[in-house]
Amino acid sequence: MHIRSEILSLCKDNPDAIVEMVVRMIERDAQYSAIITQLEARVKELEARLNQDSHNSHQAPSSDKTKKNYPTPSQQKSKRSTGGQPGHKGTTLKRIANPDLVKKHIVKQCSCCGKSLRHVKARFIDKRQVIDIPPLKAIVTEHQSETKCCPNCYTVTKAPFPDNVTKAVQYGNNIKSITNYLTHYQLIPSGRTIQFVKDIFGCSIAEGSLFTWNQELADKTRTSYSAIQKTVAGSPVINNDETGVNCEKKNYWFHIASIPLATYFTVHPKRGKEAMDAAGILPGFTGTTVHDMWASYFQYPARHGVCNAHVFRELTFALEEFKQRWAGNLRKQLCRIHTLVENRRASNISALDDRTRKRNRARYDTLIAQGLKNNPRQRGDPHVRGRVKQSKVRNLLERLRDHADSVLLFMYDFTVPFTNNLAERDLRMSKVKMKISGCFRSVAASETYCRIRSYISTASKNGITVFNAIVSAFNGQPFIPKNIYAE
Repeated sequence: MHIRSEILSLCKDNPDAIVEMVVRMIERDAQYSAIITQLEARVKELEARLNQDSHNSHQAPSSDKTKKNYPTPSQQKSKRSTGGQPGHKGTTLKRIANPDLVKKHIVKQCSCCGKSLRHVKARFIDKRQVIDIPPLKAIVTEHQSETKCCPNCYTVTKAPFPDNVTKAVQYGNNIKSITNYLTHYQLIPSGRTIQFVKDIFGCSIAEGSLFTWNQELADKTRTSYSAIQKTVAGSPVINNDETGVNCEKKNYWFHIASIPLATYFTVHPKRGKEAMDAAGILPGFTGTTVHDMWASYFQYPARHGVCNAHVFRELTFALEEFKQRWAGNLRKQLCRIHTLVENRRASNISALDDRTRKRNRARYDTLIAQGLKNNPRQRGDPHVRGRVKQSKVRNLLERLRDHADSVLLFMYDFTVPFTNNLAERDLRMSKVKMKISGCFRSVAASETYCRIRSYISTASKNGITVFNAIVSAFNGQPFIPKNIYAE
């Protein structure tokens, strides 16, 4: 009451003071309101960032805090029951016509009266087969080279050892192949690989031997690695991707260029154009490269296709976190176009008709325009230098608008895939290796990994088992992919 009486007294005696007080309060409220608005926007941005995972951003699935089954871009709930479908060929074990070993279990006497049945002919033989591995043991082969003196001319002649027998005691190519198979294909750490070889084969191997054999395999596949690069560079469509790795306690990058029959890995301390130039694929490439819309790719003159799986996840983020209805509609539109393309391809039709393409492109442009209208550009102080930071949704819309031809390239050209999954699948095992082993101790080790991984992935894509491909390389006959795109 005391304060109220003072204010009433001021209103009578000094109204200007009251006006000035009210003006200051209004100005202060405006300042507080602006600060609150900024803080609310910041909190919303941070909350949205915390809600990002593999289903609505570029983050890897391995970084998800909780595992959830999210739908893929073109995935729809199926009406079919779980399990094998009608007409599906099972994988039940089948009897082998010519077994390696036959063990006969004979009837010696009658189970009733005990009379001997040794010389009685069997009326029926029931057969059961057991598939197993024989006890594993390393076999030591000693090579003996004779030295003789000719009684006629007294020349001393020594029989040569095989080319691959160079030391007094050494390991053979099979055990070298097994260790490389375990470390580079199954991604087992070197320590566990050594323990495996000791437990199974009884051989004690030093860790340095593993690294030496890795380098030996990389050297023997050098010709194949060069052929893989030329094959990929000559392909009309390639899939590109990159991922960070820890090498020598620094951040390096694996870069990959994939096609259905070949995989080309490189490693570089940079992620952008410098690393892509060093890989030697994109600088002279004139075909179509499919990627995740990383800006460095667009610096090359190739035709560009965008991975719509990445676009789909960003649209999901805009829909779930910022309630952008246009994002949900655009997501449905991309799935609708993809279904059209797949149906035409299944019917051996090589392209959509012009009317269908124009109608779907117009729908795409309309949704982008709607999103841009609902998310106008943020305007800054004209007297302050620098660009004004835009929202995630606005940045996404501008990228989808500026690269619309690349996003929809799969609609215009059926040879262009809807997603970049080929490269992501080939690159995924490298992330698994990082989770298991943590890092590469040297750049040389990472380069060796890239060369061997390129070789075994390419061999696998061509129907050659990985272990046989490694054995062939150690025997001096590495698999070399045929460049079907060479003129």
